[in-house]
Amino acid sequence: MLTKKEQRLRRARQTRIRIAQQGAVRLTVNRTNLHIYANVVSADGSRILASASTAEKEVRAQLGASGKGGNAAAAVVIGKRIAEKAKAAGIEKVAFDRSGFAYHGRVKALADAAREAGLQF
Repeated sequence: MLTKKEQRLRRARQTRIRIAQQGAVRLTVNRTNLHIYANVVSADGSRILASASTAEKEVRAQLGASGKGGNAAAAVVIGKRIAEKAKAAGIEKVAFDRSGFAYHGRVKALADAAREAGLQF
């Protein structure tokens, strides 16, 4: 019997195999109870080209005194931020890697915000 984490990592591995076959730059998302993280990773997977998270000092200040990073509103902020950083790095099109997480809630909010900010996937 696989644990919940092992199941998620198994799903993530399958997604990463498909993205690697495409040879695309990927937008990875990781979420914890307190924070959400987004990275734009190069096509070969060797370098992080842009990153954003709710653990950053500027984002915590923007979210308020409590610095709540574990909600959909924080995910929207991170989605916009990662799209801006990716565009500044010259990246317009990415493959979305949700790391095995279900596509709803915070993950969906981040993806929608990144699309609205001009990132294509």
